[in-house]
Amino acid sequence: MRLLRPYLLLPALCLLGVTGCGEPSPAPRAPAATSAESTPRARDAQAGGEATVTIGGQDEAETVQRWTPPPVAIDPDKRAEARRRAEQAQRDGQLFETSESAIPLWLALLEQDPQDRRARDGLQRAQRQLLVQAKALLAQPQQQRMALAEAAQIALVLLTIAPDNEQARVLQRQVEVAQRTVAFNRAGEDDLRAGRIGEDGDGALVNFREALALDPDNVRARQGLAAAESGLIGRAEIAARAGDFAAAGTWLAEASKVRDAATTIADAFERIEAIRAATLASLRAQGLRDLATPQGLKAAGEKLEQAMRIALPGNADVALLRERIELATHYGSFRPGQVFSDPLRDGGRGPRMKVVPHGGFQMGAGLHEPGASDAERPSHYVRFERGFAMAMTEVTVADFARFVKAANARPRATRRGHSIVYDERSGNFIRRSGVDWQSDYDGGRALANQPVMHVSVRDAEAYANWLSEQTGRSYRLPSEAEFEYAARAGASGRYPWGDAGVPPPDSGNFTGSLDVSPTGRRWANAFIGYGDGYWGAAPVGMFKPNAWGLHDMGGNLSEWVADCWHASYRRAPSDGAAWFNPGCRARVIRGGNWANAPEQTRAAWRQSQDSDTTSGRIGFRLVRGI
Repeated sequence: MRLLRPYLLLPALCLLGVTGCGEPSPAPRAPAATSAESTPRARDAQAGGEATVTIGGQDEAETVQRWTPPPVAIDPDKRAEARRRAEQAQRDGQLFETSESAIPLWLALLEQDPQDRRARDGLQRAQRQLLVQAKALLAQPQQQRMALAEAAQIALVLLTIAPDNEQARVLQRQVEVAQRTVAFNRAGEDDLRAGRIGEDGDGALVNFREALALDPDNVRARQGLAAAESGLIGRAEIAARAGDFAAAGTWLAEASKVRDAATTIADAFERIEAIRAATLASLRAQGLRDLATPQGLKAAGEKLEQAMRIALPGNADVALLRERIELATHYGSFRPGQVFSDPLRDGGRGPRMKVVPHGGFQMGAGLHEPGASDAERPSHYVRFERGFAMAMTEVTVADFARFVKAANARPRATRRGHSIVYDERSGNFIRRSGVDWQSDYDGGRALANQPVMHVSVRDAEAYANWLSEQTGRSYRLPSEAEFEYAARAGASGRYPWGDAGVPPPDSGNFTGSLDVSPTGRRWANAFIGYGDGYWGAAPVGMFKPNAWGLHDMGGNLSEWVADCWHASYRRAPSDGAAWFNPGCRARVIRGGNWANAPEQTRAAWRQSQDSDTTSGRIGFRLVRGI
């Protein structure tokens, strides 16, 4: 263990509440150990048989010779005068310092006459006065070094004139303990000023504890421990303000070891937790501001990393920022399930869109799925790292009419003058002149809220481009993967609704055995026991949406998607992107329609169509990037 160091008392120590601030500042050396035999001089003196006393005028253990009274010459004829001088000196408190002090005079009188009772009585009273003075010096809270030096001198005088006086020996031991205590305290204060608090077992704490081991009630040492504790707490708070809460916890744990059950530790813990809370709140606010900027996702992630390093488990700020970053990563400024429509430059609104959650699914048909074809295999996993927005319904006649008028467009069926319609008389699909996007499934006039049909894939793409220009957003046809993912809506069965052989009630416009045409026709191949009340395409949104809030994904009209036709899924994209080859004519339609056989209503069903095809069974909807 390192003992005391030389040091100077600085006025700043008074701010720590340490006693002894008014002392002069001579530099001490090492403190005395716990025994008078601790120094070579002490051992040598004891070996010679001398009586010694340990004093510390410089906060140092020193072994000195007996006190030698100043020489006094008394004329035997003037002894009475000498007694009067001794009594006066005693009354004035001048007890031993000079030849005119009381004790030297009494000793000189006794040397001449050992039976001098007045001298003996005076000497005894002087001893009592010295003991009183010494006790007062030991109790003095200020100028301790000087006081202890005086007390040590008094002890030396007492032991010289009364070597068998037990009170003098007790005083000697008290002085030794007090000197060592002061020296330990001063060394501890020096360590505090130098920043050596002693949490590693070497510094202020060691010295103050040594002082308390000598004097358990020593106020100065206790104040020193409190100052050391305060220093450790200060380090904890500095570390906390720097964001190093692990170090703050370590310093606070060290501070808690200094004193038992100190309320200051609980207060410091609350302050550090307040700093932690304020830091986390600031990081959360900064991260959220970052997310509001175009390129702020990375910066927000850095704020989250900082917050996670300092937060305790379950912190609400971290949870919120993580959630918002997760949302921004997968949805930009949107939320899964959010419904919105973009404003158009001409004052209208775009189609109502629903944000589809990001995730993954098994695309295509299994090896043993009834009704499946090789074109739907191999089944493969597709994952969307980012959500997308899909129109809640098929594009309506009214939506498409706004495009045709604004863009002065002439869709394919209009230019060609015909399209494929359902013929009620024959029960077949035939080509009929004068049919275009304004027509119903049978060639009649379509209602505004019906899904637009008799449009080619290029017509659908032209509408998407126009809508993108009108809104400043990116609209397009969905990929095959996006369509099937949204149609399944988290399910994995044979049909969009699962494996049940009959659609749930009011779930869509399918071929049901209960459906009847205007002339009484019924479907030869239909879902037994199902009826939806429509023969032909129904107005959009008439049936319950699927689990993700999308209508008519499995029925009403089949829909164009962005992909070119491929005879299988070998080498198909796994990220959900459209599998497109520029210039291809064979395109893909997905989703069952009002006239499909049940096996064509399966979630994995897909079919090739020429890009110029227009029909009363095919429409489309769009997706939008987010």
